Amino acid sequence: MNNVYPRTFSHIGISVPDLEKAVEFYTQVMGWYLIMAPTDIVEDDSPIGEMCTDVFGKGWESFRIAHLSTGDRIGVELFQFKNQTNPDDNFEYWKTGVFHFCVQDPNLEDLAERIVAAGGKKRMEKPRYYYPGKKPYRMIYMEDPFGNIVEIYSHSYELIYSEGAY
Repeated sequence: MNNVYPRTFSHIGISVPDLEKAVEFYTQVMGWYLIMAPTDIVEDDSPIGEMCTDVFGKGWESFRIAHLSTGDRIGVELFQFKNQTNPDDNFEYWKTGVFHFCVQDPNLEDLAERIVAAGGKKRMEKPRYYYPGKKPYRMIYMEDPFGNIVEIYSHSYELIYSEGAY
């Protein structure tokens, strides 16, 4: 029997160059909960070491990780890998893979300014309205202080796209 139903979103993993600064940013600016403090993981024969070798292959040596949770209980794993690079421009939207994640805040302008004040930047000059003059639905693309692309919606995904949006 084929049971196709919408799965729920569990978590996302985000690579950062400085785990402590990222934990500070995501807890103080985004308001997410820290549920597991920064922890060192090493390549060894422990269950977590073996699981990571299954994922990364041999030779990963070590990394640091912290676990957070959003207000709607979505998990966020922050990773700091050994020899991690932080490109000047991490916005390679044309490449296969995740190029942004989106959060929702009814006062996205305030959150955008808080992100800038914390060392992030705006990827757009100002928020855009989906239904100008008709509905208050708006969005803006930002960048966290570590180069990860963050989109902010003022309203839920379902509300914004229920009428086509564009």
